[in-house]
Amino acid sequence: MPQVGFIRSKQEIKFLILYIAERLIAPVPFEVMQELTMCDPAVDFFEFSECLNHLVETGHMTRSRDELYAITEKGVRNGRACAEELPYSVRLTADRLAKEQNERIRRQKQVQSSVAPRSDNTFVALVSFNDDDGRPLWRMELALPDEKQAQDLVKRFQEHPERMYFSLVDLLFPKEPKKEEPEKPEEPADKE
Repeated sequence: MPQVGFIRSKQEIKFLILYIAERLIAPVPFEVMQELTMCDPAVDFFEFSECLNHLVETGHMTRSRDELYAITEKGVRNGRACAEELPYSVRLTADRLAKEQNERIRRQKQVQSSVAPRSDNTFVALVSFNDDDGRPLWRMELALPDEKQAQDLVKRFQEHPERMYFSLVDLLFPKEPKKEEPEKPEEPADKE
């Protein structure tokens, strides 16, 4: 038995997919598109999957080699023309979820890390903290004796890149203590 929701047809599921895809700042994998579209309980997995594939076949969406989905110009045009067909509450929920996903996408671009083996059986942890345009603010490569230590460093970096960045800045540019200004001697009061 289908769950109660506002989406009633495959056509509305397609409108919802296009509505969401237009609001995303980068292509997303199938699972993310599914999670965002199933914001209405009436959308089921099989209908969603069928609708997404149909949108790719008709040129409204693209699927890249690495299985990322993005909206096309045709999808933007048709999606905008049909957006008002979606219930207002579904649009509000979709807007909120797309905004949250965009924050995750931005964060992934800002905080990057990896672990790579070296020829001497050690590992290197590569971490970088980037600005919104993808330019590195800080990049570090640290050799570690084993993979577990490298993975631990990467995990801590992923959790708190700002803290690590500002700690390094504080270490490199220590704040000088404020110089106390010498007390000015009191001026004698005028005697009349």
